[in-house]
Amino acid sequence: MAEAPAALRAQQMALARHLRDPAAVPPPGGIEDRRLAIYRELLHNNIRRLLSGNFPVIRRTLGDDTWASLVRRFFAGHRCHTPLFTEIGREFQRWLEQQAGQDPDLPAWLPELAHYEWVELALQISDAQPPCAIDPLQDHADRAGALLDGVPVVSPQAWALAYRWPVHRIAPGYQPRMPPDEPTLLLVRRDRDGQVRFASLSPLAFRLLERLAPARDSGRAVLRALASEAGAEAEALLPEGSAMLVRMLDEGTLAGIRARQA
Repeated sequence: MAEAPAALRAQQMALARHLRDPAAVPPPGGIEDRRLAIYRELLHNNIRRLLSGNFPVIRRTLGDDTWASLVRRFFAGHRCHTPLFTEIGREFQRWLEQQAGQDPDLPAWLPELAHYEWVELALQISDAQPPCAIDPLQDHADRAGALLDGVPVVSPQAWALAYRWPVHRIAPGYQPRMPPDEPTLLLVRRDRDGQVRFASLSPLAFRLLERLAPARDSGRAVLRALASEAGAEAEALLPEGSAMLVRMLDEGTLAGIRARQA
């Protein structure tokens, strides 16, 4: 009896290895191939449908045959580190990053496009909260002044992203061979109504969000630092920067402010 669990586990592992990669791993003995075929197709189709829902642009751009082959390779060769279905898309995206340096036939933009598509699901299911107590400034008479004097806090549901490739434009009819000279800067955020929205960012807005992310400095200090980087007069940038902070607060990119630490 003591050997039964070990024998059962060995049978289960042999079956799992075959179902994951039937072309390379022979089936365990004693099981009718007709029954095995049902499980082979069931498991592969479930993974393919799940990933097709997470990465619809990649599926359409690569075409059904290439997409199906890519999913089979992932299913056969990758070992997921989580049992959660919602995390399989992230596992697939990380697997593509690993494959990028090993498979010259894969488009160079594929890992970044996968990350761009994964972000939407990640924000939809995120329950992240600001790391500190904040004032949302909903009833503040001088929100611009409060954002300059206090420490603006970027919403954990708003991500500023930089890509080498124009991931927001890649589609079946547009598959670039070389990345453009300038990076693609994007803001992806979840609205208060739960909708995930994408928008392009200017280099100034992207750098502003980068500097705001640690939530250590006042809005005024951050804008002065940006002016110094750009070789501009700080006071000349403050009005434009202040208006930008208010817009970010209104759209939900900023969650509010926290008090400056003494």
